[in-house]
Formats: sequence, C-alpha cells, structure tokens
Amino acid sequence: MSTATIHSFDPAQLRTWLQAAAHHDTVAFRSLYDASSPRLYGLALRILGRRELAEEVLQESFVAIWHSASTYESGLSAPMTWMTTIVRNKAFDLLRRTQRDVEIDGEPFDADVLEAMRDPQATPIEALQMSSDARALAGCMSALEEKHRTVLGLAFFHDLSHSDVARKLVLPVGTVKTWIRRSLSRLHDCLKGRGAA
Repeated sequence: MSTATIHSFDPAQLRTWLQAAAHHDTVAFRSLYDASSPRLYGLALRILGRRELAEEVLQESFVAIWHSASTYESGLSAPMTWMTTIVRNKAFDLLRRTQRDVEIDGEPFDADVLEAMRDPQATPIEALQMSSDARALAGCMSALEEKHRTVLGLAFFHDLSHSDVARKLVLPVGTVKTWIRRSLSRLHDCLKGRGAA
C-alpha cells in the first residue's frame, strides 16, 4: 500500500503536500493527486453524471490547485474542503455551460435547480421525469431571489454547513442563516399555495 493511500484523508499530510506543491514540488503534488483524486472525481461524477465530464473537471481542478496552492490558507479550511470547493465550482461552471436551455413540460427551467434536485445516479431522461411534487418544488425554488436560491441549494442540495456556505459566498453566517430561514418559509407558503405541502 502506498504512502498516498495510507494518508489519503489525513489533513496534516494533505496540508504538507499542498504546501510543498505551492513551491512547485511535483513529487508532493503527485502524492496529493493520488490521495485525493478518487474522492474528488466521485464528487464531480455525482454532480455531472457523466464520466467524461467528471474527468474534464478533475483535470481542470488539479491544474487550478497546482496554480493556486500558494493561496491556500490552512487556518480557513482543511485541504480537502478547499480542494472540494474548487472541484464543485468547476463542475457547476461546466453545468451552466452545458445545460442552459432545459425545459420541463414545455416551460424554461432553471438548470441549476434541476441539477440540484437530480438523483446523482439518474440518467438525463430519468432526471426529467420528475414527480409533480418535485416540479412544484422546482417552480417555487425558481421564484426565490437568486442569492436565496443559491444559499438554499448549497445548504440542502449540496450538504454544506452554514459556515461552509458563508465562507464560499463570503457572507456572515448570520446572513446565511437568515436567508435560509426566510427562503424555507417562502417555499413552504408557495408549496402550500400549490397544494404540494
């Protein structure tokens, strides 16, 4: 078993490799890649649903990690959290580029909302065969302000903590909590109005 495998999720070891990569240490960067890429690839695949897109995002992400390693601040986040954020952002950027014109029942639909609600194992056809409750939720989500929809999506559909959402969006945690509370209240009222709550 390789050293990379043994230490694959040891934050201290990942941090050491990342700091060495910041000084253009290719051996350390290779170890970092070997240890973290399976998990990061899995994340990209869950978001994108297609192997070739996940591989593209993983490659782009590690190029970004190599070039940005010197900007990593260990006091702000664990190495895996920092790298996960890069992969997630690259995956969502690719989604926005490839799924601009999604329609459900003949109506334009917010591609980010569709992707957020999609079963990671579902095929594109299965993803479009959403239940009426799911369509009601999607409709209510799309009625929220974009910033509220983003916060809610990150917190619930992508399982980020309030602190992680606040860090990602550079917002106070209190603001994130307030937006989530208001958004949930509006969703509840909207779904109730549609008879879906």
